[in-house]
Amino acid sequence: MLLLAVDTSGKNGSLALARVMPGQSNIDVLEVVALAGGAFSAQLVPQIAALLEKHGHSKGDLGAFAVASGPGSFTGLRVGLAAIKALAEALQKPIAAISLLEAVASSSSARGRVLAALDAGRGDVYAGDYELGPTVHMHSERLLSREGFIAEAAGKSVVTPDGALAEMARSAGVKVELIEYPNSGVVARLGWEHLQRGETVSPEELEANYIRHSDAEIFSKPKA
Repeated sequence: MLLLAVDTSGKNGSLALARVMPGQSNIDVLEVVALAGGAFSAQLVPQIAALLEKHGHSKGDLGAFAVASGPGSFTGLRVGLAAIKALAEALQKPIAAISLLEAVASSSSARGRVLAALDAGRGDVYAGDYELGPTVHMHSERLLSREGFIAEAAGKSVVTPDGALAEMARSAGVKVELIEYPNSGVVARLGWEHLQRGETVSPEELEANYIRHSDAEIFSKPKA
């Protein structure tokens, strides 16, 4: 089975083509292709077609999809989710929606309770409280102030690809593991784990995991 994974959540994105052979439980990531930020809408579909052609496949050969559902760029996420929705609907194939915080947590070498952290801008932090064992279990995902993040990190190991967050946590006496930013290869592997457990969504159910409300939502709320 072929699985296509897409991540357009950040400034730079990527897509991955992965394969599972009959009788095997592990997924083999064939290739990860980088996508330059700012032009996902123009690049994504042609890059998917080129990646499939390079490996001797067509869209009809795809058996499942995995997509980074957030948190991240509102515009970027919409591009990736729209592309996966369209493909999955046309091919009638399942989708695994993967939180970027889960991808960060799963990239840790630690086991047990960890706090996955991403810079949310505006002095805030996206924080995911996860339990790492045979599978990855989420306790919560929240938007925290930096002060709230440090308080939440007490007694846990912080996992983050962000150097500034790592330094801030270390300065507060928190144990930190600095990782590489997870790409769509990580999304593909997590997607396969979700698919094996039957944790899928239909194109109609696929939604972005923004965690933070958009400015449009915030400023459109009626004042009391």
